Amino acid sequence: MKSLYLMRHAKSSWSFDDLTDEQRPLNTRGRDDAPLMGKALANRNIKLDLLLSSAAVRALTTAALVAKEVEYPHEKIAVNPDIYHGDVHTLLNIVRACPDEAESVLLVGHNNTITEFANLLAPDTLHQELPTAGIVCLHINAQRWSEVDQANTEFYFFDRPREGKHH
Repeated sequence: MKSLYLMRHAKSSWSFDDLTDEQRPLNTRGRDDAPLMGKALANRNIKLDLLLSSAAVRALTTAALVAKEVEYPHEKIAVNPDIYHGDVHTLLNIVRACPDEAESVLLVGHNNTITEFANLLAPDTLHQELPTAGIVCLHINAQRWSEVDQANTEFYFFDRPREGKHH
């Protein structure tokens, strides 16, 4: 069984008109929420084997803050620029290419794609968009990531930072 964690980057700042979208940093709430969600994963005794992140500053910062809380080595965060620009099929291909020895993978990405991807694999579980810093955990009943498919994926939990809501 594989565990796939899909996380939308934490809240970003719109205060810098001279930055491109990819360069936007986290705002204060985002810098608070990302480690909070990392602690939530740590409290569930989750150990990540692979952490994948978009190359966008806000996603990479989110990934780094979560990594620190779950004791995942910062230098092992795998940056994939295709996460930023890709659609759900791109994300599916990225996940299917994960090394099979990794049992537990966190992918930090962007909306709307990250919500659409969660709903592609486990339809009818979110009933809303994934909020900033929200995490959906899916269990994949397969030995190889290449076998990830809607038919062998089931929803496990959905955590979000506001009011400590967990489902």
